[in-house]
Amino acid sequence: MARLFLTYVLPLLLPSALYVVWVLYARRKHDHESDDPIPGLRRGPLFWNILAGLALMMAGLVTIALTSGVPPDSGKYQSPQMKDGKVVPPYFKK
Repeated sequence: MARLFLTYVLPLLLPSALYVVWVLYARRKHDHESDDPIPGLRRGPLFWNILAGLALMMAGLVTIALTSGVPPDSGKYQSPQMKDGKVVPPYFKK
């Protein structure tokens, strides 16, 4: 579950979450006596934040795919089995 969160959800939502936090901070620090408009959420930045999140997610998935896993010549895969009432985890036979 943590891997799913770290590889899919966090990179996708992080840019938008940072933007929302920045808008909330800017609204709190806004000088109400000035003529400047109060900062608010706009569609433009949210769209680009979602695209940035997708790019981060894809970069993370590509990095995981290229840097982890088992080499192709590591042996024959043995699937999980039941032996003496216990599950033997999968492994590679040399």
